[in-house]
Amino acid sequence: MRKVTVIGGGLGGLVAAIASAEAGAQVELFESHRTLGGRARSTEAPYIANDGPHVFYSDGPHWSWLVSRGLVTPAAKVPLLDGLRLRFRHQGRLRATPPASLLRPLGSRRLRAPVDQTFTSWAAARFGEESARAMAHMMGVVAFDADPGRLSAAFVWQRFLRVTRPAYPAARYVVGGWQGAVDRLAARARELGVQITTDARVDTLPASNPVIVATSLDAARRLLDDDSLRWESGRTAMLDVGVRRQRGDTFLVFDLDEAGFLERYSGPDPSVAPAGESLIQAQMPLGPGESKAAGIERLGRMLDLALPGWRERTTWQRSAVAAGRTGALDLPGTTWRDRPAIDRGDGVYLVGDQVAAPGLLSEVTIASARHAAHLAAGAPVLNLLAAA
Repeated sequence: MRKVTVIGGGLGGLVAAIASAEAGAQVELFESHRTLGGRARSTEAPYIANDGPHVFYSDGPHWSWLVSRGLVTPAAKVPLLDGLRLRFRHQGRLRATPPASLLRPLGSRRLRAPVDQTFTSWAAARFGEESARAMAHMMGVVAFDADPGRLSAAFVWQRFLRVTRPAYPAARYVVGGWQGAVDRLAARARELGVQITTDARVDTLPASNPVIVATSLDAARRLLDDDSLRWESGRTAMLDVGVRRQRGDTFLVFDLDEAGFLERYSGPDPSVAPAGESLIQAQMPLGPGESKAAGIERLGRMLDLALPGWRERTTWQRSAVAAGRTGALDLPGTTWRDRPAIDRGDGVYLVGDQVAAPGLLSEVTIASARHAAHLAAGAPVLNLLAAA
């Protein structure tokens, strides 16, 4: 039986450990913190907030893998009533319907965007500058970047089509927050015989076993002493608030003005907030050199529109900045294939949301984790990286 060492006990590390064990390997996992989860951790009740806006997508390539193992169930869908409370912030106002400039490109879903142009230059030439700006800012929900229009046209267009697909929303909310998924992942790993050690920082790689490094790219760069482990990522201010519930509160806001985003997580899953209250999680991408305070102030103005009187109704609040930990962003001329490779050579494999694997946000982590696990365990490699 091949032995595999996994460094990191977040979503990627736990998926890698499970997939390695299922492939027949003897697995040992080390997590530097006292608790598992990484960026998939949630706060403790009564306000169960994820580390920023988090959802899984049921139309993705890994949802069935997670569901078949009971790792993300029970999960809630967008309730019909809340789905009708979708709003768009546009030209300083909140509106219930998207502007014409956002609707215009939806008739061109078969169009392919180039890799080597910025999204703004490509989209403006085809749909007009107003449409290009609205689409780019809407993609703040997945880019966490103040100017998604500067990114590769192919990167942004693919995500725009995914988010606006003409079907019932694919977003799924793990009941009890993402911590529920973390707990199920850990239980499944232990059930398969994975030895998990927390509060155990690893500073040097084991000499013999295959190693899966499932940490942030910054931590992997230091551990592997490899300065090439760098990639573009977002920087965003995050604000979580508990408020006394009020009839008519907006469920979700796409910010077409400043690329922000807001969602009322207690809508699909009331268990994440006390009875009679709502849990709101919002984010606002920060511009170059912009402070957290400035970003939170701009977020506050968006909440003023979406949740009138929210300041007086607030019962709980926290804020933070996520820098370099919001997933990979592909600049013009690059695709996911150009990111740091999973196979680092000499039995070392890299897992995370900024490595060379396709997908949307956490899907990159899961794809790289499953692929790395099969390589490390010496099992037949599934065709997990075929999608563009």
